[in-house]
Amino acid sequence: MNVADRISQNIQAVETALTQACQRAGRSQSDVHLMAVTKYAQDEEVLALLATGRIKHIGESRVQQALSRWTRPEFARYNIVKHFIGHLQRNKAAQAAKLFDFIDSIDDIRTAQALNAQAQKLGKNLYVMVQIKLTDRESQSGVSLEQAPLLLRQMQDLKNLCPCGYLAIAPQTDNPQTLRPLFKEVKAAFDRDFPVSLTQRYLSLGMSADFETAVEEGSTLPRVGSRLFA
Repeated sequence: MNVADRISQNIQAVETALTQACQRAGRSQSDVHLMAVTKYAQDEEVLALLATGRIKHIGESRVQQALSRWTRPEFARYNIVKHFIGHLQRNKAAQAAKLFDFIDSIDDIRTAQALNAQAQKLGKNLYVMVQIKLTDRESQSGVSLEQAPLLLRQMQDLKNLCPCGYLAIAPQTDNPQTLRPLFKEVKAAFDRDFPVSLTQRYLSLGMSADFETAVEEGSTLPRVGSRLFA
């Protein structure tokens, strides 16, 4: 099977799973936007995915790698919404602010301030999401669910940033019984902190192993990589 056929088959399977998850939850599929996590994919695979026209959001976690890919003509010609989903070093804020439409991984006010300063220089409004940490892993970034509202309040005066949601990193398990209570907690906080009147409003829960459970519990922007590119 060639690359294009494999990618087409994979996205069809993911979309079917997503549709079924929405049906089980009584949700409209139009409320859920699939993010393709392209950071580990080969260029040929990403181009094959873009050519299907079925993906509007992509996620990258390395600024330099993303720059080398998305500034090339064969990628830049696609009208795609670019999300940064990795831990952002402040010295990369200028490059990130220029390339990305969303920074989904804000976990401290100094990073937010650096991004705001760069967005201001660019005359750009940058959408941002606060990253919630649901695990005890020291290697993982993010703030606790209890700390997230404080970080949102601290960002209120950053005029070039538009907070629009939460991204959460769940424990590495596909056991719904472990994940559901955590996803429900984040969904409740999201509903409390982000009014439905926002034009851009996203709850990013779930990855390849658990996105169906996440969608059942309210995720509007699941992040899927290996299921698309395997």
